[in-house]
Parts: sequence; C-alpha cells; structure tokens
Amino acid sequence: MRCRSGAGLGGAVRESRSLRFGVTTKVERVGAAIHGEGDLVDVLWLIVSAVLVLMMQGGFACLESGLVRAKNTINVVVKNVVDISLTGLLFWLFGFALMFGPSLAGWIGFGGFMPGEDASAWLLAFFLFQLVFCGTAVTIVSGAVAERMRFDGYLIVAALVAGLIYPLYGHWAWGGLVAEGRGWLAEAGFIDFAGSTVVHSIGGWVALAAVLVIGPRLGRYGPDGRPIEGHNLPLSMLGVLLLWVGWFGFNGGSTLALDPSIAGIAVNTVLGPVGGCLLAMAWSWRRRGRPDVRTMMDGILAGLVAITAGAHTFAPASALLVGALGGAACIAAAGLLERLRIDDAVNAVPVHLAAGVWGTLAVALFGDVADFAGATRFEQLGSQLLGVVVAGAFAFTLAFAVLRTIDRVRPLRVSRQDELTGLNVAEHGASSTLTTLLAQMHRQSTSGDFARNVPVDEGSEAGEIAAQYNLVLEKFRMETAKREQAVRAVHKAKEQAESANAAKSNFLASMSHELRTPLNAVIGFSEVMREQTFGPLGSQRYRDYVGDIHGSAKHLLSLINDLLDLSKIEANKYQLCEEELDVGETVETALRLVRPLAERKGLTLTARVPDRDDAFALPLLLADERALHQILLNLLSNACKFTDTGGDVLVSACREPDGRVAIAVQDSGIGMSRAQIRQALEPFVQVDSRTRRTDQGTGLGLPLARSLAELHGGSFVMTSEVGYGTEIVVRFPLHRIVPNTGGDLPTGSGSGDKPADGASAA
Repeated sequence: MRCRSGAGLGGAVRESRSLRFGVTTKVERVGAAIHGEGDLVDVLWLIVSAVLVLMMQGGFACLESGLVRAKNTINVVVKNVVDISLTGLLFWLFGFALMFGPSLAGWIGFGGFMPGEDASAWLLAFFLFQLVFCGTAVTIVSGAVAERMRFDGYLIVAALVAGLIYPLYGHWAWGGLVAEGRGWLAEAGFIDFAGSTVVHSIGGWVALAAVLVIGPRLGRYGPDGRPIEGHNLPLSMLGVLLLWVGWFGFNGGSTLALDPSIAGIAVNTVLGPVGGCLLAMAWSWRRRGRPDVRTMMDGILAGLVAITAGAHTFAPASALLVGALGGAACIAAAGLLERLRIDDAVNAVPVHLAAGVWGTLAVALFGDVADFAGATRFEQLGSQLLGVVVAGAFAFTLAFAVLRTIDRVRPLRVSRQDELTGLNVAEHGASSTLTTLLAQMHRQSTSGDFARNVPVDEGSEAGEIAAQYNLVLEKFRMETAKREQAVRAVHKAKEQAESANAAKSNFLASMSHELRTPLNAVIGFSEVMREQTFGPLGSQRYRDYVGDIHGSAKHLLSLINDLLDLSKIEANKYQLCEEELDVGETVETALRLVRPLAERKGLTLTARVPDRDDAFALPLLLADERALHQILLNLLSNACKFTDTGGDVLVSACREPDGRVAIAVQDSGIGMSRAQIRQALEPFVQVDSRTRRTDQGTGLGLPLARSLAELHGGSFVMTSEVGYGTEIVVRFPLHRIVPNTGGDLPTGSGSGDKPADGASAA
C-alpha cells in the first residue's frame, strides 16, 4: 500500500485523504486548527509524537555514551541534556518564528515569536513537535565531536544550529505551513516528509564542519593510530532501540494529525531500518568474517534516516530497499572518512548526512508520482537534488566559517592533557569508579610506585578490574623481588669474581717472588761456580752452593707441582694412583722433609702414630701415595710457618670409633679467626697476618690439601682460635681402609679426635 493521505510538512499543498475529515487539504486543516477548530485528538497525537521524539534524546545519550570511552561518558550525556535545553529556549524565543512565521519572499519567516497563551492548543502542540525536531538536528553534532570539544564550544555550535541554520533552512523547505507564504524550496517542489535533509542532513553537515575544524582525537591516526573502541556496546544498542521507537513519533507525527496514513508510515518505519540492519550485517559478515555490532547499529540508524524523507509515499517493498541502500551509503561514507582521516566518534556524518542525502533523492526514484504535484520523476529528482545541494552549501559553509573563526580566537578543542584525562573530569569535575581506577593506574605508571594496591569498589565492573589489577601488582612485586634478589646475586658473584681476580693478581705477584728468589739463587750460585770465583770446584763452598741450588730447584718444582695438581683437580682430570700404604711410614717421610724448617724456627716437632706391632696399629690405607704425602707435607709446612719460635707442632694418626682413619696436625701457633679460615681455604688467597713478614707463600697449600683429601672421599676439618693455635683433621672413609684379616679391627683415638675450642671450617 502507499500512504497518500498525509503530505506532512513537505507536502502541505497536496490533496490528502482523511477518515475523519473527508477530502480536504492539509492547509485547510492546519488553518482550522490554528483558529481553534482543530480536534483535540490531533493535538494529543502531536504531543505524544513530540514526547516520542524527545525520548530520542535519551536514545542519542545512550548511543553516544556507549560508543565513547568511559572517561568521556558524563560529558556526552550532559551535552545531550543541555542542547535540548538551549534549543528549547532559542526555538521558543525566535527560532520558531524564523522557521514558520509569515514568509519574507520565501527566505525567512518573521512573526509568532515566543508562542504562548494566545496561541491555539494545536499550534502549541505543533510548536512542541517542531522544537524536539530542532533538538534532534542539534544533538547529531554532539556525537561526532565527542571526546575532544570544549563544552562551551559545543554550546556555540548548538546555538548556531538551533538559532540560525535549522530555522532558516527549515523555512525554505517547510515554511508556509502555519502562516502566509511558502519557502522557496517548497515552491520548487522539494519534498522532505519528516526531515531526512531538513533535520538529519543539516545536523550531518554541521557535524562534518565541526570535526574538520577541531581535528581527530589523540591516537586515532598517525604512525601509532588505531580505532578507538567504545566502552559499552550494549548501552549503545539500547540507544539504537530507543531511537527506533522514537522514530515512530518522528515519522508518524509528521502527518500533524491522527490520520489513516500513519499505519503505512509506521510499517515503513520498521522496514527501512530492517533493510539497513540486514545489509550491514551481511556486508560485515562477508567483509570481516563476523557480524559486526557497530556496523549493524549504523545500518539500522541509516535505514531510519533514509526512510524519513519519503515514509508517506514509499511502498513497503520500496521502503525495505531504500533502507538497505541507506545502510550501504552509510558504510561507503564511513570508509571514505576513514581514508580521509576524518574522525567522527560515532559515525554521525555517515548515518545522518550520507543516508539523509540518499533518502531525499530516493523520494524521486521510489516515491509515488502522484505525490509529486504534477512533476515527472526526473523533474522531482531535480527538485530533490536542489534541496540536497542547498542544504550542504548553506549549512556546511556557514558552520565551517563561523567555527573556524571562533577557533582562531578561542580554541574549540580541549588541551592535550584534558583530552588524556577525560572530559568527565576536565570539563565537569565529575568522575566514575572506572575513571578513578584509570587515574590511579596512570599515577602508578608515571610514578613507578607499585607498592600499594588500588582500592576495590565491590560489586562493580571497575571493582572487578581493580581486583584483577591488584593480583597483577602482587605478581609484579613478587617477580620484582625475585629479580632484585637475582641482581644482588649477580652483584655478589661479580664481587666474588673481582675478589678472585684480585687474589689471582696477588698470587701472581707472590708467585713471581717465590719463583724469583730460587731462580736468582740458582743463577747466582751457578755463575759463581762457572767463574770459579773461590778457586777450583773442589772447594767446600761450591758444595754448599750446589746444595742451595738443589734446594731452590726442588722448591720451584714443588710450586709447579702444586699449580698442576690444583688445575687438574678443578678440571676433574686428576687421576689417583691407588695402592696400599702404611700411614706411619708416610708420616715419617713427611716429618723428615719438614724437620729442617722446624729446627730453623726452633719448633718442637712431634709425631704420635701407633707402631705396627701395637694393639691399636693402623690398617693399611688405599690411597695415592704422592697425594697423601702432599697432604701431610702441606699441613706440616703450614703449621710450622704459622707457629712462632719455641712453639709445638704435633702430627698424629689413629683409628676412630666408626672405623675411619684420621690424620691430625696441631700447632700452638698464632691461630686464625673464622674469616681468616675462609680466606686460608680459598686458592691463591693469603691470610693477612703477621706471619707474612717472614713467610711468603702461594696460597695453595691448604686448598690443595683439602682438594686432595676430598678427592679420596675424605673430609677436611679445620678448627682454630686466635692466639691458641690451629688443628686440621683429615678423615679417610671406610672404603679406603684395607680389611684386616685378623678379625675385629681395633680402634683408638688420637689427638685429632677432639678439636680445640674456637673457630672451625671445612
């Protein structure tokens, strides 16, 4: 069916058919209503329609606040409330008069300012209906400039649209309905039933001018540019549904009376967005592999905008097609804005401008020719195209010029910091749990202080985010502590490495001294002998020199052997040549080598080892003879070196109660502290003590002895006390003991069984 009885604001001169009034013209009906002869049912219908359109403000508020970030939601909602308030004032003061007052040559109305008690009920209802239409045109701009326009700047835009642009263009298209004289576009045959161009395209053109003046949001374009996602799509979808419901008042109320044509208009108001939604869904599904929610919302709104211009004249099938193509126009326009890097936060320009232009032109392509007041389809297309071009030239040019001029005097855009903070706080001092949480997270990220958790608002989404964020903080602190511990370990290892390097440097210095002295002796004595300085070689002095040369050479060999042995042990390449050894004989051999040193220092050197025929005789030991000899020699030499003149050095060997063989070396020397014991057991480290005045060493004696003992599977225990001497006990494990075929092994104890009190170390 076609809805041919309600011409709406854009068809006031066309014949209309009404169940209640019979065959009459809309002008005659409006005239009767203005003079108080209108039916109160029509008044009620206009008021109900106006309330439905006013509800669209709530729809816009939900739609836009859901499509922006949480930090800007309050600002968006407040703008939707304030712009209808400002619009109400300006439209009542003079906007309605400029739009619907007696026409001055079809260009501007003049009359009917501040309608009040002297106006008829129908005229007041009509004023209310047109006021909310004006508010719709204004609020379209709100979404496009969201998240970066100053609030006072937006008020300027709202005043410009409500007080000048919308009333003037509205007079050209709809003027003459309630007063003498028609607008010049209406005279030219332009048809816009409920405002695809008058309301939506006008709002879209102004929105385009505004976004061009203020520019895109931070982070939207550029090298690191990205799409900015809204924080609540379900809220936006609710807004779309509220707009859809309100649109029944938008289109249905444009009959200006309770008319049978409303049924067909309502059907078209459903089919148009249905076509837009399904096309958008199919396109996004094919293009992106999923039905995109944002695209479908745009498709619904674009279908509604497109159907608005011809809702009274489209057949249902045509309405479905026009709505679908409106969705296509919106998608194409959104892609064009993206390529041109024009940032429209809610796609207001594609929805209202692109779909509005298409819907206005579609009147000529799909509308009933009978509604064209005698014009052909092609002639009507020219009239529609004229209205579209004039709307763009007038609204965009004027808005861009005014806003650009104001922007140069006082920037319409908020500061960078305010945009980053969010307009809820920057413009209104308002906040929410989410924005508060984001602010706290931002402070932590900038200060680097993650020691405290953020407060948790129980029961809210922001609270759930805060709780999860606190878990991340706790994990971060744990990982940071681990890393700090690892760093400390690295620093400690570095210090140890530096200490080792220093020890090696000291070792090299000491070793140079150790090697230089015997080498100089060898060279000097051999030179004297070569020159026969003291006569023939048979001299006793030469024989003494030969002895010195021999001793120096043996000392050099010992140093070299120590180095080689330690390096082999550290490289796990030291091979033990195991054989059955008599511990007593090995001790005696070591004593013979050390006794000259003890005699030179005036020390008493004593051995306490059970004889072979003693009841407590030691069993044979399965060991490397050279290694065991080296252990004893190093321990005895070290004891003599650190014992003052007149002191005692005791070496003992015994079988312990658990069956192990223990060899102990005890002295009455200067002793060592715990720290010095640790130093003495480190390779190449010399203990800092007064003995270094007369006894220099390589720092390898004790470390090498301990390594050789451990290589046999034995233990090395060192106890010492400053001023009282030192005792070192080497114990060989049971598997090193050669079994005694004589039966039970006798056991005993020696001096090494009870270490002296004081410091101890391995």
